[in-house]
Amino acid sequence: MELLTNKAKQVDRRPMNFWERLYLISIAKGMWITLKHFFKKKATISYPEEKRPFSPVFRGMHVLNRDEEGRENCTACGLCALACPAEAITMEAAERLPGEEHLYREEKYAAKYEINMLRCIFCGFCEEACPKDAVYLSQTVTPASYQRKDFIYNKKDLLIPNPKNSN
Repeated sequence: MELLTNKAKQVDRRPMNFWERLYLISIAKGMWITLKHFFKKKATISYPEEKRPFSPVFRGMHVLNRDEEGRENCTACGLCALACPAEAITMEAAERLPGEEHLYREEKYAAKYEINMLRCIFCGFCEEACPKDAVYLSQTVTPASYQRKDFIYNKKDLLIPNPKNSN
Protein backbone atom coordinates (compact mmCIF):
# COMPACT_ATOMS: atom_id res chain seq x y z
CA MET A 1 0.00 0.00 0.00
CA GLU A 2 1.37 3.42 -0.98
CA LEU A 3 1.37 6.08 1.72
CA LEU A 4 -0.08 9.53 1.08
CA THR A 5 2.39 11.30 3.39
CA ASN A 6 5.80 10.53 4.82
CA LYS A 7 4.58 11.01 8.39
CA ALA A 8 3.82 7.34 9.02
CA LYS A 9 6.48 5.35 10.84
CA GLN A 10 6.94 1.62 10.79
CA VAL A 11 6.35 0.03 14.19
CA ASP A 12 9.22 -2.07 15.53
CA ARG A 13 7.66 -5.36 16.70
CA ARG A 14 10.79 -7.31 17.61
CA PRO A 15 11.03 -8.47 21.25
CA MET A 16 12.93 -6.24 23.71
CA ASN A 17 16.35 -7.26 24.89
CA PHE A 18 17.49 -7.28 28.53
CA TRP A 19 18.58 -3.60 28.67
CA GLU A 20 15.41 -2.39 27.00
CA ARG A 21 13.30 -4.30 29.51
CA LEU A 22 15.11 -2.59 32.40
CA TYR A 23 14.14 0.83 30.95
CA LEU A 24 17.33 2.35 32.39
CA ILE A 25 18.30 4.00 29.12
CA SER A 26 14.81 5.43 28.69
CA ILE A 27 14.77 6.71 32.27
CA ALA A 28 18.19 8.33 31.78
CA LYS A 29 16.99 10.03 28.56
CA GLY A 30 13.91 11.34 30.37
CA MET A 31 15.98 12.65 33.28
CA TRP A 32 18.37 14.37 30.82
CA ILE A 33 15.44 16.15 29.12
CA THR A 34 14.08 17.21 32.52
CA LEU A 35 17.48 18.52 33.57
CA LYS A 36 17.83 20.52 30.34
CA HIS A 37 14.43 22.17 30.88
CA PHE A 38 15.22 22.91 34.50
CA PHE A 39 17.86 25.49 33.51
CA LYS A 40 15.94 27.11 30.62
CA LYS A 41 14.13 30.45 30.93
CA LYS A 42 10.59 29.94 32.16
CA ALA A 43 7.74 30.60 29.73
CA THR A 44 5.31 31.58 32.48
CA ILE A 45 4.44 35.26 32.91
CA SER A 46 3.36 36.63 36.30
CA TYR A 47 0.28 38.31 34.86
CA PRO A 48 -0.70 41.22 37.05
CA GLU A 49 2.90 42.33 37.50
CA GLU A 50 4.06 41.59 33.95
CA LYS A 51 2.12 42.30 30.77
CA ARG A 52 2.54 40.00 27.79
CA PRO A 53 3.77 41.78 24.66
CA PHE A 54 1.32 41.39 21.78
CA SER A 55 2.00 41.48 18.08
CA PRO A 56 1.29 44.78 16.31
CA VAL A 57 -1.35 42.99 14.21
CA PHE A 58 -3.16 41.57 17.27
CA ARG A 59 -6.96 41.68 16.94
CA GLY A 60 -8.83 42.07 20.21
CA MET A 61 -12.23 43.41 21.26
CA HIS A 62 -14.57 44.94 18.72
CA VAL A 63 -15.30 48.64 18.98
CA LEU A 64 -17.95 50.75 17.27
CA ASN A 65 -16.42 54.07 16.25
CA ARG A 66 -17.80 57.62 16.27
CA ASP A 67 -16.91 60.59 14.09
CA GLU A 68 -15.28 63.84 15.27
CA GLU A 69 -18.67 65.29 16.30
CA GLY A 70 -19.58 62.26 18.45
CA ARG A 71 -22.11 60.76 16.02
CA GLU A 72 -22.20 57.02 15.37
CA ASN A 73 -20.45 55.93 12.17
CA CYS A 74 -22.48 52.74 11.72
CA THR A 75 -25.18 53.01 9.05
CA ALA A 76 -26.49 49.45 9.54
CA CYS A 77 -25.55 48.42 6.00
CA GLY A 78 -25.02 44.85 7.19
CA LEU A 79 -21.76 44.27 5.32
CA CYS A 80 -19.93 43.31 8.51
CA ALA A 81 -22.58 40.70 9.31
CA LEU A 82 -22.38 39.33 5.76
CA ALA A 83 -18.58 39.21 5.80
CA CYS A 84 -18.43 37.39 9.16
CA PRO A 85 -17.69 33.70 8.44
CA ALA A 86 -18.78 32.68 11.95
CA GLU A 87 -22.08 34.61 11.73
CA ALA A 88 -21.31 36.27 15.06
CA ILE A 89 -22.76 39.70 14.22
CA THR A 90 -26.48 40.54 14.24
CA MET A 91 -27.99 43.93 13.64
CA GLU A 92 -31.30 45.69 13.06
CA ALA A 93 -31.58 48.95 11.16
CA ALA A 94 -33.81 51.91 12.02
CA GLU A 95 -34.56 55.28 10.44
CA ARG A 96 -33.23 58.45 12.04
CA LEU A 97 -36.01 60.67 13.39
CA PRO A 98 -36.05 64.45 13.03
CA GLY A 99 -33.97 66.02 15.78
CA GLU A 100 -31.54 63.06 16.04
CA GLU A 101 -28.99 64.50 13.60
CA HIS A 102 -26.55 64.99 16.47
CA LEU A 103 -26.70 61.24 17.33
CA TYR A 104 -26.44 59.52 13.95
CA ARG A 105 -24.40 60.43 10.90
CA GLU A 106 -26.70 59.03 8.20
CA GLU A 107 -30.47 58.58 7.79
CA LYS A 108 -30.17 54.92 8.73
CA TYR A 109 -28.51 53.65 11.92
CA ALA A 110 -28.11 50.40 13.84
CA ALA A 111 -30.89 50.22 16.41
CA LYS A 112 -29.57 46.84 17.59
CA TYR A 113 -25.97 45.69 17.11
CA GLU A 114 -24.71 42.53 18.81
CA ILE A 115 -21.54 40.48 18.56
CA ASN A 116 -21.38 37.00 20.03
CA MET A 117 -17.74 36.79 21.10
CA LEU A 118 -18.02 33.03 21.68
CA ARG A 119 -18.58 32.61 17.94
CA CYS A 120 -16.15 35.30 16.79
CA ILE A 121 -12.90 34.00 15.30
CA PHE A 122 -11.20 37.45 15.26
CA CYS A 123 -10.54 37.26 11.53
CA GLY A 124 -11.00 41.01 10.95
CA PHE A 125 -13.34 40.58 7.96
CA CYS A 126 -15.96 42.80 9.63
CA GLU A 127 -13.37 45.56 9.96
CA GLU A 128 -12.37 45.26 6.30
CA ALA A 129 -15.96 45.11 5.02
CA CYS A 130 -17.18 48.26 6.79
CA PRO A 131 -17.35 51.16 4.30
CA LYS A 132 -17.74 53.79 7.06
CA ASP A 133 -14.89 52.61 9.35
CA ALA A 134 -17.48 52.09 12.05
CA VAL A 135 -16.23 48.76 13.40
CA TYR A 136 -12.64 47.93 14.22
CA LEU A 137 -10.80 45.44 16.37
CA SER A 138 -8.84 47.09 19.15
CA GLN A 139 -5.71 45.96 21.02
CA THR A 140 -7.80 45.16 24.12
CA VAL A 141 -8.07 41.55 25.26
CA THR A 142 -11.61 40.23 25.69
CA PRO A 143 -12.29 39.95 29.45
CA ALA A 144 -12.92 36.54 30.93
CA SER A 145 -16.21 35.45 32.45
CA TYR A 146 -17.93 32.32 33.71
CA GLN A 147 -21.30 33.01 32.08
CA ARG A 148 -22.14 32.76 28.38
CA LYS A 149 -24.41 35.81 28.42
CA ASP A 150 -21.43 38.01 29.33
CA PHE A 151 -19.85 37.29 25.93
CA ILE A 152 -22.70 38.75 23.89
CA TYR A 153 -21.83 42.42 23.51
CA ASN A 154 -24.53 44.83 22.45
CA LYS A 155 -24.23 48.29 20.95
CA LYS A 156 -23.94 49.97 24.36
CA ASP A 157 -20.94 47.80 25.26
CA LEU A 158 -19.16 48.26 21.92
CA LEU A 159 -19.67 51.98 21.28
CA ILE A 160 -16.77 54.19 22.32
CA PRO A 161 -17.75 56.99 24.71
CA ASN A 162 -18.98 60.22 23.14
CA PRO A 163 -16.15 62.77 23.23
CA LYS A 164 -18.70 65.63 23.49
CA ASN A 165 -20.22 64.19 26.71
CA SER A 166 -16.88 63.51 28.41
CA ASN A 167 -16.03 67.22 28.84
